[in-house]
Amino acid sequence: MAEYRLGVVETRFADLIWANAPISSGELVKLCEKELDWKKSTTYTVLKRLCQRGLFENRDGTVIPLLSKEEFDARQSEEFLEESFGGSLPQFLAAFTRRKKLSDQEVAALQALIDESRRQP
Repeated sequence: MAEYRLGVVETRFADLIWANAPISSGELVKLCEKELDWKKSTTYTVLKRLCQRGLFENRDGTVIPLLSKEEFDARQSEEFLEESFGGSLPQFLAAFTRRKKLSDQEVAALQALIDESRRQP
């Protein structure tokens, strides 16, 4: 299973790609120089690492996501839930609500998600 955890800097880099994809690797280098103050070699090193992890692909000089940001976030959440709560969403919610009371809006949003999930085949 691929690891869906990114450090702070990797997250900023990945967010730049998702926001600008598809993007030429040359444009990505310029963008990272401007936004992250990175050198070309740093951009290519981190890009190679994230490509090896199955998040992006550098295809003929064009960087494309292999996972959308939403799909990545979903997989990252699943991994966290599995590692921390044995995959149990009720255990996570119980732990979360021990310290933080849910607002009526949050309860309604969660109920809407549950209702939507029940309607899906």
